[in-house]
Amino acid sequence: MTYSIQPTASHFIDGDYVEDISGTPIPVICPVSEKQIAIVYSATPAIIEQALAAASRAQGEWAAMNGTRRGRVLRRAADIMRERNYDLSVLETNDTGKPLQETLVADATSGADALEYFGGLAGSLTGEYIQLNDDFVYTRREALGVCVGLGAWNYPTQIASWKAAPALACGNSMIFKPSEQTPLCALKVAEILFEAGAPAGIFNVVQGMGEVGQALITDPRVAKVSLTGSVPTGRKVYAAAAAGIRHVTMELGGKSPIVIFDDADLEDAVGGAILGNFYSSGQVCSNGTRVFVQSGIKEAFLSRLSERIKGVKMGDPLDESVNFGPMVSKHQMEIVQRFITKGIAEGARLVAGGKRQGDVGYFLQPTVFANVTDDMAIATDEIFGPVMSVLDFDNEDDVLTRANATDFGLAAGVFTNDLTRAHRMVAGFDAGTTYINTYNIAPVEAPFGGSKLSGVGRENSKAAINHYSQLKSVYVGMGPVEAPF
Repeated sequence: MTYSIQPTASHFIDGDYVEDISGTPIPVICPVSEKQIAIVYSATPAIIEQALAAASRAQGEWAAMNGTRRGRVLRRAADIMRERNYDLSVLETNDTGKPLQETLVADATSGADALEYFGGLAGSLTGEYIQLNDDFVYTRREALGVCVGLGAWNYPTQIASWKAAPALACGNSMIFKPSEQTPLCALKVAEILFEAGAPAGIFNVVQGMGEVGQALITDPRVAKVSLTGSVPTGRKVYAAAAAGIRHVTMELGGKSPIVIFDDADLEDAVGGAILGNFYSSGQVCSNGTRVFVQSGIKEAFLSRLSERIKGVKMGDPLDESVNFGPMVSKHQMEIVQRFITKGIAEGARLVAGGKRQGDVGYFLQPTVFANVTDDMAIATDEIFGPVMSVLDFDNEDDVLTRANATDFGLAAGVFTNDLTRAHRMVAGFDAGTTYINTYNIAPVEAPFGGSKLSGVGRENSKAAINHYSQLKSVYVGMGPVEAPF
C-alpha cells in the first residue's frame, strides 16, 4: 500500500480501501475556505455486509492470539502514528478546521497515547483463581466479539483511536463509522493499524449517516456499541442496542460547571475558563460553559478574561501562529449564532465577541456573557461553540446546588486555594469527570465519561477494559458429585 496523506477511497474494509460510488455522496467541506476538499460515499448495504463479514471472520483469529502479540501491534501502530503526526495533524486541520497549533499536540498524539497504553495492557488481561476448599473457580477474560464504534466530528482521529485501542487489546474486532462531517481521519487510523500488523478485517471504517449506524448496531453479529455524540443520538442508539441486549458505552454531551472561588489564583482560573470554553472553538463535549464566579472577584475575572481574549488569532489554521479556528460547519455556526442572539434577548450582558469574523470561513469570535441567570437558554442548553456564560454566586452550598441543577453530568471543575473545600466540591459534583485547579485534561490513563444524561460507561484507563470484555467463570469440582436422588 502506497502511503498518502489523503485517504484514497471512502471505506477501509478487510485491510484495503474500498469504494462504491452508488452510495449517497457526502461532500467534505473545509470550514476555512468553505470549499469541497473531498467526497466520500455513504455505505451501501453491500458495503455494510462486507464490513460485517470481514469483522466477524477476523475476530476469532485475533482473539486467539495472546495479549502480548496483540499489544505489540497496537504499540507499533502508536509509533507509526507519532512518526506521521505532522501529516495526520494537517489532515485533521483540513477536516475539522482546528488550528494546526492544536492538532499537532491534541489529536494524533492522543490517539497514539491510547494505542500505546492499551497495547501495554493487552498482555496483562488475565482472570483470577478462587479457592473453595478442595474445589476452585477460575475466570477467563474474553472478548465480546464484533464492536461498532460511532464517532463525533470534533476529534475524529482521537475518538477512533480511543475506541479501537481497548477494543482490539481485548481481542475484539471493530467497525467504526465516523461522523459524516469529518470522515477522513479515521480511515488513516485503519490504514495505520493494518500496516502495524493487525489482521485484515480487525478494524474497518465505513462512511454514512444515521441509517448506516442503525444498520450496524442492529445486526445480530454485533456484540457491543460505543458512541460519542449527542444525547438525542444516544437515546436512539441505546434503544436500538437494548433490543438486542448489546453492551453499550456512550459518551454524550454536557453543560458542565466551573466554580471559581474568590481565593483562587486568578490567572489560573481565567486560563481554565479559556480551556473549558474556547479550545477547539468551543466544540468539546466536556466544556465548562457555566462559569460560576464568586461575587468578590467577578469584575476582576471578567477584566482579565477580556484582556486575554485579545490574544486570539484567527486565520489560516495551517499557520502555526493561529490559535483559534472556525466552527466545523455552516450549520453548527448558525446554531451558535442563534444562541448568542437568544442570550442578548434574555438580558445577559455581552462582555466580549458575539459576532462572525470575516465573510469566508465559519469563524465566530469567542463570546462571553455576564449577568447570566440559571434559567437562560445559554445556561441550560448545550451550545457546542465558543460561548461562555458567567454566573455570580456567594456561598459554597448555593453554588454546588446550582452547579448540579442540570440533566447533564459529564464534567465539573473548581478553582480554589482551599484544598479541603476543593475536595468537598468534587465529592459533591454530579459529574463523572472532575477537576481541581485545572480543566479539560483527558489523559488516557484516567477514566473519562459522564453521569446522568451525559453517558454510560467509561472511555480510557483500565476501566475501559471492563466495557470491551466479559468474564467467564469456570467451576472445577475436585470431589464426588452429591445429588438428592
